Amino acid sequence: MRSMNRLSIFVDGNNMFYAQQKNGWFFDPRRVLDYFRKEQPDTVLINAFWYTGLKDPQDQRGFRDALISLGYTVRTKILKEYYDDTSGRYSQKANLDIEIVVDMFNTVDQYDRVVLFSGDGDFERAIELLRSKNTQITVVSTEGMIARELRNATDRYIDLNDIRQYIEKLDY
Repeated sequence: MRSMNRLSIFVDGNNMFYAQQKNGWFFDPRRVLDYFRKEQPDTVLINAFWYTGLKDPQDQRGFRDALISLGYTVRTKILKEYYDDTSGRYSQKANLDIEIVVDMFNTVDQYDRVVLFSGDGDFERAIELLRSKNTQITVVSTEGMIARELRNATDRYIDLNDIRQYIEKLDY
């Protein structure tokens, strides 16, 4: 049995933006890395991925550069506009679920543990398959935004509010 100390982090940026908005506070990407590095002894952070939708190629440039300098691999997609017949409203969406799952499976031999920041139930099957490969999965989200299927499929669920003191963005 190999040690369970190689960690990869996957952040569904758009999903987490809404979760943070709902909670009324934001987390600091640097503090997230520090927290999970120190959470278990001998943890080696192998990868950290951040996925986000963009209005245009220059959107969130400073934030993306900051993430890259912290060590995140940043994956982006231009937002698509959708019209909802029922509400009569337009909404924008950049569905990056496939990119997240592809990266999880493409790097599966590099890690023993995954921390997925998302509440999206679409990840249920991918999580089940990763667990069948002896990967320990932690999902981080918040009440009211975590799909029951996802919470059920994971080894461990952490509510953002339970680790707020360790990861909250502080105004210096």
